Amino acid sequence: MIKCEESVEKIYKDFLSYQHREQGSITLYREHHVRYLLKALRSLPQVQQSLDASRPWLIYWIIQSLYLLNEKLSDAYVNEICDFLQRCQNPEGGVGGPGQIPHLAPTYAAVNALCILQSDRAYDVINREKLASWLRELRSSNGSFSLHIDGESDIRCQTYEGGFGAVPGCEAHGGYTFCGYATLLLLQRENLCDKDNLLRWTVNRQMEFEGGFQGRTNKLVDGCYSFWVGALFPLLDAAERKLEHTIVRDERMFDSVAAQEYVLLCSQSNLSGGFTDRPKANSHSSDLYHTCYCLSGLSLFQHSFNKNIICGNIENAVCETHPLFNIGPECAYDAMQHYKQLDASSSNQNESVNDN
Repeated sequence: MIKCEESVEKIYKDFLSYQHREQGSITLYREHHVRYLLKALRSLPQVQQSLDASRPWLIYWIIQSLYLLNEKLSDAYVNEICDFLQRCQNPEGGVGGPGQIPHLAPTYAAVNALCILQSDRAYDVINREKLASWLRELRSSNGSFSLHIDGESDIRCQTYEGGFGAVPGCEAHGGYTFCGYATLLLLQRENLCDKDNLLRWTVNRQMEFEGGFQGRTNKLVDGCYSFWVGALFPLLDAAERKLEHTIVRDERMFDSVAAQEYVLLCSQSNLSGGFTDRPKANSHSSDLYHTCYCLSGLSLFQHSFNKNIICGNIENAVCETHPLFNIGPECAYDAMQHYKQLDASSSNQNESVNDN
């Protein structure tokens, strides 16, 4: 932890010394990131080719990052992505890597990726009837879900700290906490958890020195928790507003500027593009996972609550992301409208057949 703090301290001192505290000099290297992402969309570096089974995840991380950077994909790219994800879809429901069994995690990633594309071609890839049937097969009697048929169970349990762990007795973790609380919101059962304790745990994940977020108590700062923990603030706020409780809906629940400074100064690669978890000696250590969640967190820091807070120049602004789904708000809305209309049309056809 001390070594990490020393690396961050050097970056901040160098920045302050060189720029004389001119906040506007902080830069999001947008073009570098776009080049890095488009290159990865075509071919993976050799060191990442072992991630073949996670390719639906890689596609989601790439196109969500491009969306946040306001980079539009060509029709050719959209069609290729749809074709590939359709090949990854199992005839009996669910999505896996190429030639792999269906698995909940890449299924989630594939659905998100297809919704980001915002086209009928993408929406039609998802076999919702088979997907729903497959999901029902994964449900366990204790309320958890297996990640795949005959796989391990995965459940989110609130701990005494306030966050959620993977299973009873495990420590609270940023990723599990987001998944657990987001699930309760989707089910409209957020009242089942201790929200005050959850908020206390969440605000204490921002590191006092580094400005970024950690995922667990007494652990190192990590850029990916910019989203996993950062998204909890607007979600908790939304739950309180739903109940018409009074809550301060601005940046004061966390330091938005400090969080953005960590992402842009300590996680960002200004050479090869992309983002990483924390400063490293190897400046080319960016990866697609951290690129997606650093940019997603940056979006939340800039656009959540009552006003926009852009660290540095206005050119550093990224597009908004939905804190519950981590796709664009209009992407989520358009997908829901598409399937709502599809269901209405199907219902009308069934009624017409019955009348005859």
